[in-house]
Amino acid sequence: MTKTDMVHEQIDTIDALMAHYVAGSLPEPARVLVRSHLQMKPDNRRLVSSLELLAGEALERSPEAAIADRDQRLAAIFSSAPPASGSHVSKGPAGAPFPQALRDLLGFEAEDVPWRRRLPGFKDYSFDMQGCEVSLMWIRPGRALPAHTHKGMELILILDGAFNDERGHFGPGDISIADETVEHRPVAEKDRPCIAFAVSNGPVRLTGSLRQMIGDLIG
Repeated sequence: MTKTDMVHEQIDTIDALMAHYVAGSLPEPARVLVRSHLQMKPDNRRLVSSLELLAGEALERSPEAAIADRDQRLAAIFSSAPPASGSHVSKGPAGAPFPQALRDLLGFEAEDVPWRRRLPGFKDYSFDMQGCEVSLMWIRPGRALPAHTHKGMELILILDGAFNDERGHFGPGDISIADETVEHRPVAEKDRPCIAFAVSNGPVRLTGSLRQMIGDLIG
């Protein structure tokens, strides 16, 4: 897997996503998504710590080998940001809507998001980073997004509110993993807006009947 390809190897479970996170094979926006998840739902920190321990043991058992371009590699290591561990996720102020890792990436707080209205009841803020489309999404309570599948991989972290689709319920701190094998129609719960952080590396393809598609686009 390269730094800009989330689907060169399949990631279809949270455990697989955590393993790629520990391996350092995710692009930076996906790493921020995982760090934010670990801050919001620390249950997976134990898994991340176990995977880091296993990786360290495997490295210790590896035979020694000469390092090509040693000086250049050391310079690159010392100039890069230190990898974040699940057991060392910084915590933001109590009640902060955005986890610290996400605020660091975006450079602003939740109340300062420059939303753009895309559809009735749906706003977003998006930009490209390391070959990925990175988005914040705001979905009106009770609103359904058009049924669709994906031509790449999509990771969605729920920041506030919740949505339901054919796979189940996704609430604050949960991660939805979708690719070309998943066809879904997310519906925000009715009690509050659903706010989410998404990272994808391919466009969506609308599915479902024409009648349903028109209804969902109108909102």
